[in-house]
Amino acid sequence: MAGASCSARACGAETPRATRADRTGRKPHVNPPLIFVLNGPNLNLLGTRQPEIYGHETLDDIEALCAETADALDLAIDFRQTNVEGELISWVQEARSMAAGIVINPAGYSHTSIALMDALLASDLPVVEVHLSNIHRRESFRHLSYVSRAAQGVICGLGPHGYALALRGIAGILAQAEQD
Repeated sequence: MAGASCSARACGAETPRATRADRTGRKPHVNPPLIFVLNGPNLNLLGTRQPEIYGHETLDDIEALCAETADALDLAIDFRQTNVEGELISWVQEARSMAAGIVINPAGYSHTSIALMDALLASDLPVVEVHLSNIHRRESFRHLSYVSRAAQGVICGLGPHGYALALRGIAGILAQAEQD
């Protein structure tokens, strides 16, 4: 699954797609709200790479869970995975004008990418960071996540279910913003 992958809900004909922001920089109104679900390096190997740490579910299984959760929350998702840091950053920048929020599993870039953190901070979008494993119970270099500085919430150690919780968290953040 190198490169972009869209869920049927986000890319299907029945789902309205966002368009670029107008000249004022305002995001277009999209109903249901579009959430970018972004996945970093090596997550395309889920199901076969270190199943004792990451489990036996594949990224396709996680995408199906996200699509099901999004449907229940009246959200649309655009689910993507890349092994390339610059591509992940470009997707975050694209989200600025297309999406209402970002769920991100930056994988190894969590601990190394200041550029990704900067892009997320510049997005002005609600961000929830997800990790399948508990990064705080692993090697000490994994304890620091630069991405966490840009995230409203961090979910780690709950396996694929963390993605569903992250979407619920984004839905709650969006609902609260509508009330404010």
